[in-house]
Amino acid sequence: MAAQPPPARPRIPGSGLAKGLAVTLRTMTRKSVTEQYPDVQPDLAPRTRGVIGLFEENCTVCMLCARECPDWCIYIDSHKETVPPAAPGGRERSRNVLDRFAIDFSLCMYCGICIEVCPFDALFWSPEFEYAETDIRDLTHERDKLREWMWTVPAPPALDPAAEEPKELAAARKAADKLAAEQAEELAAGQAAEPAAKPAAGQATEPAAGQQAARPETGPAPKEGES
Repeated sequence: MAAQPPPARPRIPGSGLAKGLAVTLRTMTRKSVTEQYPDVQPDLAPRTRGVIGLFEENCTVCMLCARECPDWCIYIDSHKETVPPAAPGGRERSRNVLDRFAIDFSLCMYCGICIEVCPFDALFWSPEFEYAETDIRDLTHERDKLREWMWTVPAPPALDPAAEEPKELAAARKAADKLAAEQAEELAAGQAAEPAAKPAAGQATEPAAGQQAARPETGPAPKEGES
């Protein structure tokens, strides 16, 4: 036999209205917080996505950001220059030189893909958000403006003490410890070989048997008139 559900509690007429009025009363008596913008700047979250700053020195014109952008809002122009050889007899090399780096923020959807795929850390999020324009065509900002936003990029947060060490640092530390151990072993072996090669202090060295037998015995020098 199936268990019978418990009987429903009788609903008091007007309870829903009373609950709604209670919420309204709590909201009316709560002190409101008004941001005095633009006189007082708001406190933004550390990971705020405002605009994208460009660190031009790190850009190698690899075009990864422009190719991976889903909105195609990044425009890059460059040319090649020949670099003379660093040493005599070497060969010349060519490198890419950045001519233009622009982002059309009227198309950007702030997905951050360009920042993630940049292999040389040339793009960063800046919390700046006051870049509205009266003309939509002015929302395409060139590399000079992107570089100005770069100096407003906040410092990265400190690592969690309980987090795992990055693999790059662990590998570098392991290689450095191995090299230090090898140098310590070589130094200890060199110090152990020095006492065996040098005689102890205050101890005269004895000539070999053959050298002692071959040395003639000389007496005192003869005086004048003696044969």
